[in-house]
Amino acid sequence: MSKPASISAAVAGRYATAVFDLCHESGALGAIESDVAALEGALAESADLRELTTSPLYSREAQARAVAALAGKMGLSPIMSNTLALMSENRRLFALPQLLSALKALIAEAKGEMTADVISAQPLSAAQADRLAASLKAQTGKTVKLNISVDEALIGGLIVKLGSKMIDTSVAAKLASLQNAMKEVG
Repeated sequence: MSKPASISAAVAGRYATAVFDLCHESGALGAIESDVAALEGALAESADLRELTTSPLYSREAQARAVAALAGKMGLSPIMSNTLALMSENRRLFALPQLLSALKALIAEAKGEMTADVISAQPLSAAQADRLAASLKAQTGKTVKLNISVDEALIGGLIVKLGSKMIDTSVAAKLASLQNAMKEVG
C-alpha cells in the first residue's frame, strides 16, 4: 500500500471508530448508515464535491462553509455533520471516501453482516444469488450481502472474495492452472 493511501486509511479509521462509537452509544446507527449511503452517492455523482475534498486550493473556511451547506441540504445527522466540520477544520476531508468505507464495515460488523464481492462470467439470476448468499451464510454464520459484477473473460464460473478469502472457480483460472502444469512437464 502506498504511503498516502495508508495515511488516509489511518486517519479515516480513527474518525470512523469515533463516529461509530458515538452513534452506537446514542442508538443512531440507522441514521449514520443512511448518511454514509447519501455521502457515497454524492461523492460518486459530484465531481465538484470530490474536488472540494481533495484539492488543497480550498481554504479551511471555504471547505467548512461548503460542508455545512452540504450537510444541511442533505439532512445529515448531527454526528455526521459535526464530523465533516471537524474534518474540514483539520484539513482531513481527503479521507472522506475511506471514512465512509470504514463506517460501512463497522456498521456491517455490528449488524452481523459481511459483504462478498462476486465476479461471474454471466449475470446471476436472483435464485442463484440467493443460493450463493445462503451458502456463504452457512460458512460464516453471518448475513452476506453480495456485490455482483460480470466479467466475460472468466469464460464460466465465479470468483468470490469474502473478507480475506478468495474462491476462484472460473474456467479462466482452471485453464491458467492447466497451462502452468503443462509448462512444468515439458
